[in-house]
Amino acid sequence: MKHWLDPVSVSIPADLQQAVGGHAVVAQRLVRQGITTPQAANQFLSPLNYAPASPYDLPDMDLAVRRVQQSIKEGQTILVWGDFDVDGQTSTALLVSALRELGAKVTYHIPNRFTEGHGIHLPTLTTLLDGSIDLLLTCDTGISANPAVHLAHMNHVDVVITDHHALPFLLPEAEAVVNPMRLPEGHPMRELPGVGTAYQLVRALYGDKSTDHLLDLVALGIVADVMVQVDDTRYWLKRGLEILRSSPRPGIQAILERAEINPPDLTESDIGFSIGPRLNALGRLADANPAVELLTTSDKTIITERVNELEGLNQKRRFLTRQVYEGAQQKIQDDDSLLKYAALVLSGEGWHSGVVGIVASRLAEDYACPVILLSENDGLLSGSARSVAGCNIIEAITSQSALLKSYGGHSMAAGLSLPAENLFEFRRGLSGVVREALGTNAVEPQIVIDAFVGLPEINLPFAEDIGRLAPFGNGNPPLTLATRNLHVKSRRTLGSRGDHIELRLADDNGSEQRVIWWFGDVNAVPQTKFDLAYTVRPNVFNGKRESLIEWLDARVSQVDLASAAEDTFTVVDYRRETDPLTLLAQVQTDYPEALIWREGTTDIAGVDRYHLHEAQTLVVWTAPPDSVVWSAVQAEVQPQTLILFGQHTPFEAPKALLTQLAGLLKYAINHKQGMVTASELAALTGQTDLMIRTALKWFNLHSELVVTAFSEDMYQITNRSTAPSTTDSAYAERLKILATETAAYHRYWRSLEFD
Repeated sequence: MKHWLDPVSVSIPADLQQAVGGHAVVAQRLVRQGITTPQAANQFLSPLNYAPASPYDLPDMDLAVRRVQQSIKEGQTILVWGDFDVDGQTSTALLVSALRELGAKVTYHIPNRFTEGHGIHLPTLTTLLDGSIDLLLTCDTGISANPAVHLAHMNHVDVVITDHHALPFLLPEAEAVVNPMRLPEGHPMRELPGVGTAYQLVRALYGDKSTDHLLDLVALGIVADVMVQVDDTRYWLKRGLEILRSSPRPGIQAILERAEINPPDLTESDIGFSIGPRLNALGRLADANPAVELLTTSDKTIITERVNELEGLNQKRRFLTRQVYEGAQQKIQDDDSLLKYAALVLSGEGWHSGVVGIVASRLAEDYACPVILLSENDGLLSGSARSVAGCNIIEAITSQSALLKSYGGHSMAAGLSLPAENLFEFRRGLSGVVREALGTNAVEPQIVIDAFVGLPEINLPFAEDIGRLAPFGNGNPPLTLATRNLHVKSRRTLGSRGDHIELRLADDNGSEQRVIWWFGDVNAVPQTKFDLAYTVRPNVFNGKRESLIEWLDARVSQVDLASAAEDTFTVVDYRRETDPLTLLAQVQTDYPEALIWREGTTDIAGVDRYHLHEAQTLVVWTAPPDSVVWSAVQAEVQPQTLILFGQHTPFEAPKALLTQLAGLLKYAINHKQGMVTASELAALTGQTDLMIRTALKWFNLHSELVVTAFSEDMYQITNRSTAPSTTDSAYAERLKILATETAAYHRYWRSLEFD
């Protein structure tokens, strides 16, 4: 439960209320946002009443336009260099699409998160500056790329920068530097993202020609980059949502179909929770360049291939996120002293660096304190930080710079790396700085209530009235409403795995409303009268438009959790049976829709950990390798019926595992250009990621295979003529220890009593 901040009374000018109309909460929100005149309100509520600024307000825009037009006129080749997040992907796709329409010769490059990192990677740029590039055009990056600009100029290549990140002390000496941060504070374009900045260049290049068809990309970048939705940024987002609803480009249309989103009903929430994570999965786990192809092509075959890739990676990203989250919670459970520090600092071997930022954000919300999550690899810790209001995390991290190898970021988020032996001292020093910033009192999660309303007031016209304030997001959060003295009339679970709750709530006068609690905790539903905080929005369900009330928080004096306890699943236990294959065949007959989780074998029809999905019945054929994987599997599937077999994998001994891996690695050399990921090898063999990474290091020292790491997960395997001569047995001993730990957990799990 969070600390509620009840609404502060505001005075609504009569002319504003008359101009806005509708329920008073709409005008109240506008006043709290500093919008007090009818003209400002009309501009906020409708793009038809708003006039965006000229792209030529941006410094150097005329220089940028002139240089790009020269390239088009002279047939020069333009290299667009973007970034691997959604803002960078959409920026790149927008410029590539627009330049091609203008007749330009254009190519593009998005850096790999693991091998190149953010910004312009000089070795990669060197290989691209081979005489065939005449203009380097950046988007969502480049504002600090002084060395890259110098390198380009040394190769007689001009540079035009479009970016939106904070300005360095010294701007690059490019032919043009277009960045809204160069505008004075308060300018309507100041909060544009990278894709919004690139779009302004396109507006200027197109002149009187329409650029509306590119606004779907602008909307994606604004929401995914969590930009402050004010002034021109809000205007272009609203316009972009209109394009997404009416005529999304083929690649986005395919994503919407796979995500089961009906374009006319699309909202900014669909971008934030469905489209954005799918595109981001490319940059977090693989190579983001295919996203540009998806967003710029109309070839159905390519689109299908790319969307399938997105779905697979997004599913893998979800499981890896759950796995790291469960691992972090387990560390907190094992050592509650970690919560006594002002900042929660956790590290774990094998945690995927591509998802630690997502998990850090969730933990910061769970524990209402700054969180730093670090992945350990060969004695080096690297990861992400997320903060809370009142603590500038990059300043806190900078105070410990003597202990760090690298760091960077801003007030609410940062990245860093440090030697593992410095962790304790870093945690202690950082917490001292954070405690001074936040004060001695613990930070308490808060929820700001916009208005108290009665249940009879809530209907579809009310929800649509509030919807006029959308799109919601950074700078314009959804209205949080509340109603007092409610009680539960009925409740039931929703979704194929039962992880949502539908309730009917009633007030003292007998008025009732349907409420949805997404991923709700059935044990936390109050049994006495309570106040409810919630949001209301228009929704389409089974083709019918309705008002949807979404549970946020409940405020009660005391909750009897025990009385609300219910069984969450049924267990069928076959772990000690002597003929499991016969029983499995019977299970498949009795439960035809059951999801079978099996690893280390292809003889059983089923899926591995990265292809799990929600299901009412989960069959566990092979025993999980550790408690973190097991917790993540349950969280991903949320079964109502659990059927346990827990068979042994054939690769529990190190020798058997190495033999199997050798075959898989040789197959990768012959059929996959030698590319493998440790996570997929772990799923194929039923092992932990850490076991596989250790085995790959063993191969590099003791076999004819060369194992080159591109990240903590991605590797390339090549052959060499002879195995290296070494007496180093460290990885062999480590494999034995890990195999012993896995075997011990297998024994524990097979003896575990399930309630």
